[in-house]
Amino acid sequence: MQEVYSPFIFGNTVSAQGYTNREEEAYRLKQNLLGGINTILISPRRWGKSSLVERVLIDINKSDKKYKTVLLDLFTVNSEMDFFELFTREVIKATSTKWEDWLHDTKSFLSNLVPTVHVGVNPHLDFTIKYEHEKVREFADEILNLPERIAKEKGIRMVICLDEFQNLNNLVDYEPLEKKMRAIWQRQKLVSYCLFGSKRHMLEQIFNNPSKPFYRFGDLMLLPKIKEEAWVKFIQSSFKKTGKQISKELATIIPRLMKNHSWYVQQLSHYVWNQSRSGIVDKQIIQNALSELIFANQPLYQREIEGMSSTQVNLLKAIYQKEKQLTASAVMRVYALGTPRNVSKNRLILEGRDMIIKDENGIYEFLDPAFELWFGKQYFQMPWNSELQ
Repeated sequence: MQEVYSPFIFGNTVSAQGYTNREEEAYRLKQNLLGGINTILISPRRWGKSSLVERVLIDINKSDKKYKTVLLDLFTVNSEMDFFELFTREVIKATSTKWEDWLHDTKSFLSNLVPTVHVGVNPHLDFTIKYEHEKVREFADEILNLPERIAKEKGIRMVICLDEFQNLNNLVDYEPLEKKMRAIWQRQKLVSYCLFGSKRHMLEQIFNNPSKPFYRFGDLMLLPKIKEEAWVKFIQSSFKKTGKQISKELATIIPRLMKNHSWYVQQLSHYVWNQSRSGIVDKQIIQNALSELIFANQPLYQREIEGMSSTQVNLLKAIYQKEKQLTASAVMRVYALGTPRNVSKNRLILEGRDMIIKDENGIYEFLDPAFELWFGKQYFQMPWNSELQ
């Protein structure tokens, strides 16, 4: 008997089968990148940015062989050297399928830098490029312009996507690097860039600040939440494809509990799917799945609280209670928030940690819906399952 796996994916990027309702955003991003328009993709973490970018790159690779795509994850980049070596390696690898060509292109296009190249038994897994520190400083412009030079030489176009772009902001020499990247990349005609990451607040500082080099670097896409009706349709069809059933009423509860947050809708749907062994879902199964989700994330939430000051926790209490004027005298007194300056400082800290966000009405709310449920139970004895009553 063939084993059936959960159609709901969280914890990594979502496959084509597990993806839902980003047609408009995918079309816009694909048209931008094919049309030479650089794009900055901003949204809170775990809203599906990486999955969207991967989906678009797969589509580009299938539809037009003239385009070569690169997806760089900058999460582990700790120095300028790390960045240049990663950038070079992935650009070289993307523009040819043969490792012999990689060696030739490295020597041909980077003759001034004379990098050390290593090719292992499996070149696709073990191909490294190492630079001398002084050479990188002298010829950094050549590395940043490498995609354009290769594209021109080979008669191709390139799309380069940099995930966790905000991590470069932590590098010791980031400011001069930032200026160089902007100055060189904006002049390239054959290469399109997509810059995105998981720290919304930091990305907004990089791309929305008129004093920063990357201000107006390209089309700014603010990724919205997937709408409830799209989630309901996706959940029902996913259950049906795997031989299970969930009513529209119960399928609606899942995104409503998780406030249409992509990561958590997928996670809660998975737990519900996993617990519905009979193939049919009822409210008790959703309640059990919700408890499983909260308990699975509880250690993380506890660590978050332990790392906060009392006034920061109190500010979260005020936000949980839907207080609109956080610096009003009565609010600061009731919740022991300190001075208006304390409130402003703590608000910025919580925003920087992506714990709170402004809604469309300018009111602060929790960014993480499961954390909000856990927080309400811990501090206000609110039940997790109000939607199930």
